[in-house]
Order: sequence, then structure tokens, then C-alpha cells
Amino acid sequence: MILSTLDWAIVLAFFALTLAVGLWVSRQAGKSSSEYFLSGRDLPWWLLGFSMVATTFSTDTPNLVTDLVRSRGVAGNWSWWAFLLTGMLTVFLYAALWRRSEILTDVEFYEIRYSGASAAFLRGFRAVYLGVFFNVVIMASVTLAAIKIGGTMLGLTPAQSVAAAMLVTVIFSTLGGFRGVIITDFLLFIVAMVGAFAAAYVALQHPQVGSLQGLLTHPAVMPKLAMIPPLDWSTPESRDFLFGFLIVPLAVQWWSVWYPGAEPGGGGYLVQRMLAARNEKEAVAATLFFNFAHYAIRPWPWILVALASLIVFPDLASIQQAFPHVPADKIGNDLGYSAMLTFLPPGVMGLMLASLLAAYMSTIATHLNWGSSYVVNDVYKRFVNPGASERTLVNVGRLSTVVMMVLAALLSLQLTNAVQAFQIMLQIGAGTGLLFILRWFWWRINPWSELAAMVVSFVVTLFLQLGTFAATWPEYQKIVVGVLITTASWLVVALVTPPSDEATLREFVRRTNPGGPGWQAVIERAERAGAPIRPLHDATNVPRGLLCTFLGTVAVYAGLFGSGMVLYGQTTTGIVTLAVGLAATVALFRVWQGMRLDTTRA
Repeated sequence: MILSTLDWAIVLAFFALTLAVGLWVSRQAGKSSSEYFLSGRDLPWWLLGFSMVATTFSTDTPNLVTDLVRSRGVAGNWSWWAFLLTGMLTVFLYAALWRRSEILTDVEFYEIRYSGASAAFLRGFRAVYLGVFFNVVIMASVTLAAIKIGGTMLGLTPAQSVAAAMLVTVIFSTLGGFRGVIITDFLLFIVAMVGAFAAAYVALQHPQVGSLQGLLTHPAVMPKLAMIPPLDWSTPESRDFLFGFLIVPLAVQWWSVWYPGAEPGGGGYLVQRMLAARNEKEAVAATLFFNFAHYAIRPWPWILVALASLIVFPDLASIQQAFPHVPADKIGNDLGYSAMLTFLPPGVMGLMLASLLAAYMSTIATHLNWGSSYVVNDVYKRFVNPGASERTLVNVGRLSTVVMMVLAALLSLQLTNAVQAFQIMLQIGAGTGLLFILRWFWWRINPWSELAAMVVSFVVTLFLQLGTFAATWPEYQKIVVGVLITTASWLVVALVTPPSDEATLREFVRRTNPGGPGWQAVIERAERAGAPIRPLHDATNVPRGLLCTFLGTVAVYAGLFGSGMVLYGQTTTGIVTLAVGLAATVALFRVWQGMRLDTTRA
């Protein structure tokens, strides 16, 4: 399609603003590795919270939601809605712990929690495994969405889309560092959300849709509206739907599967933002804001566009017919979102393109800076050149940023759809989640158990995705099998191998003081040895944290489903549900005030 002059003006103005921010903060970002990766640990909660939300709002997110809605209905979103439980647990039990650790990256954690050469190896291995390998897979899946948007909206080839998407992003990322990412995230999120709501409004005005009422009463849409999978056991298909999209995500997946942005116990770029907060309380507040916005505010504009696409493009053949220049291997249900955007009028089209670019750049810039922090702090500085100057570290960070972007671009050309990448990442992380939850609260977990979890989960993934069962087992069965095998493996290893040395364990308690019964043996041994541990912080109030987790989960789910009920015309039920959410929110803040969190400025 051809963009109007107004559309191009909006897009170019957006590019100019983004690069201007990168140039503005580039001098300060280059002062030190701490400044380049954490902005001096002096950022307010609201800016960090917006950045967390912006980072998880990528170009592939509405594509994934569209794929789920078109193939499974609105209830298909439980495959990621269930991660709210992980998010709330991270808010009230782990965000403060991460901030008080005073580390630069989350993989540096391994050498304050564990001891010896195995801890050093684990730190380096995780840095490469997550910061490079896994990170490149994530960025490739995000860039795949850029390929589909470029093909449907601009008529670009995959190679052209990749080149255009990566050019401005990599320049901006190398210049501005973490501070540039955070500042622009605030602007990018606003632009992205305005674009999402504008797309939903235009989709409802499409001649074949007509209105919200026309959408909800259309025969192609009505079977897709249920927000909870039907409790139907009568056929294999209905059983697979119920288990795969509700029971397994709520009963198993949320605590057992490691997934970027929803790591049990926190991890990756979310922890990077917790570490950059002024203090513990602001780290908790930022993460709480993220979970409210991510799950309660954002989904419905995407869902409405996805439902409308079922009317305008009822099957894949209609999408292929409308966009014959898009390669056949890139045609999928996730393309429905991009296809609907082609109906936007001039001006709105430019705004929408700018919002999608904003979503893309926010996520990719975060992943580049996060992955680069691993390469610099946990590989180069730790193992290659411990005496490197701050200028050298920043330059290595900028070089690694470019290299990872190129690798992600090449891999993106090999992927075909958003759900494919989502399922691969879920499977790789299956079974490791419980370990990440318990390692803060149980002294017996050691580096060998973590290594076992990573190796076993990866081997199991290869077997289940490429072996005899690949085509016959549904994804949820593969995840459950992966969880069982991996969890059993690392538990056995934790119990039969030696724990970390006593000095390291005592120092970890002194530094972070997680609380709970899992450290009582270490505390008692220290007292018997005449060297009682004197923690720097109050112990985490685990029962109060769990109560806050429950109240926060109720509040967010009530907001998500209450607003959906209002959209569906179920006004009374929706208002009651929203009122329950409001009551849970009030109770949450009252209980939260009783948690002893550090409020001093770093």
C-alpha cells in the first residue's frame, strides 16, 4: 500500500525524536558500565514501570494475541494470562530482594548465592545462554512480526523489512544505553497504546463489521467470545483445549516455566529495571504497575482487532489472496492483525506505523541492552579482561549490541509464525521455574542443580519437538512431561551434590535476608559457631507477601474480565466484577503498607 505524505511525516518525526533522545543521553550513558546498563540506580518507579510495560508490548505481541484468538478464541489467551500469578509473586516476594542484592545483572546473582568454580561457570554459561542464544531467539520472533507488518502494510520483502527495522534501533541502542531506553520507553508506550486503541476503533468501523454490536453478534465471532475455555470433556479436541489453555497454565505452567518477562522469581530485563530503582519500595511499585498495565489494560484493543479480522479475513486463503506478495511460509493467523491495519485512513496509518515501530524499538532496544550487559559484565569483565577500563566496557557493550542484532535478523528470516516461537521458548523453560522460586529461600539448591535444570530442559525440548512425539503430542502434554522430568532431575542433583560453602551462604543471608524456614539451618549453624548472622535488612514477610500476591491477582483478573464483560454488553456483571477488583486493590494497598521495605534513596 502507498503511505500519504502525512503518514510519512509522522513516521519520520518519530524516528527523529527517538534518535534525538539517543544523542541527548549518549554522553552520560558512556561514562561507565553502571551508567550504560543501570542509569546509576536512580530511576523513579513510574518511569521504570512504564518501561517494563513498553518492553513487553512488542510488534509480535498483538500478532500472538491475534493468532490465539483466531485459532482458539479469546480464551486462548490463558496461555499467557496465567503468568499473572508469576508476576504478582515476583512483585511481593522478589522485587525487593533483587534490589537489595546490589548486583549489576541478574546472572551476577550466581556468585553471591553460590560458591566455587561451578558458580563462576554457571554465571558465564547463563550469560551466554540467556544473553546471546535465548535473547537472539526472542529478538528474532519480534523481528518476524516486523517482517509481516512490512509485507502487508508497506509491500516490503522480508530482507527489506529486517534491514529497515534494525537500522534505527541498533543506532539508537548503541548511543543511549539504558537511560536512553528508559526515557524513550515512556514516550513509545504512549504512542503504542494510542495506536492500539485507534486500530481497534477503525476495525469496528469497517463496513463488514459495522459496530461493536455487529462484531459481537456476527456468526464468525460468537463462537470465539468465551473468556474461559468451556468445561467440555466430550471430545479429544475439547479436552486438549481445556487442558492446554486453562488447566495446565494455571496448575503447572505459571510456577514451572521460565519465559522472558514472566520469569518465576524475576529475571532478565525486568530485574534490570528493579536493580535500577532508587530503593526497594520503588522496585516493588514499578513491578506492580507493570502487572496491572500488562494484564488488565492492554489486551482488549488487540482482541477486538483480532475478532474483527475473523469477519474481514475469515481464513488463511483470504489473507493470501489480499497479500499475494507475502511469502507463503509467512502466511498465518498472526498476520490477521497486520492485515486489518491496512484499512486505516491517512494520518491514522502513520500513527499506527509509528506505534508499531515504537513497540518494536522498545522491545529490541531493551533486549539489546540487557543481552549486552551480560556480555560485558558477566563474560568480558569477569573472564576475559577483569581490569578493563569503563570506556572499554562501554565499547564492548556497543559492539555486542550490533552483533546480536545481526544474528537476530538472520534467524527471523527462518521463523514462520508467532505461536511457533512462543511454544519453543515455553518448552525450553519448562521445569526450571520452581528452582528459580526456591533458590532464594532454600539453602540446599546449588549451582549443579541449576546446570542440571538447564541441560535437561534443553535436551527434553529437542526430544519432544524433533522426536517421534513432535507431531502427535499436544503442546501442553510436552510441557507437563518437560516439567516433570526437569524438576525431578534438578531436585535429585540438589540433594546428592554438596551445597555451596558456609561462608557464601551466610553472606547471602546477611546481604539479602530472604526470610522463611529454608535458611534456618544456616542461621542456627552460624549461631552455634559463635558467629551469628547480622542481616543488613529486615527479613521478607513471606505470609504477607503471599496475601498481597493473592489480592493483586484478584484485582487484575477482575479488571481484565470486568472490562471484557462491559464490552460484551454484560454491564451489570461487569460492574460487579470491577467493584470486586477495586475492593481487592484497596485491601492490597493496606496489606502492602505493612511490609517493611527500604525507602531511602540510593
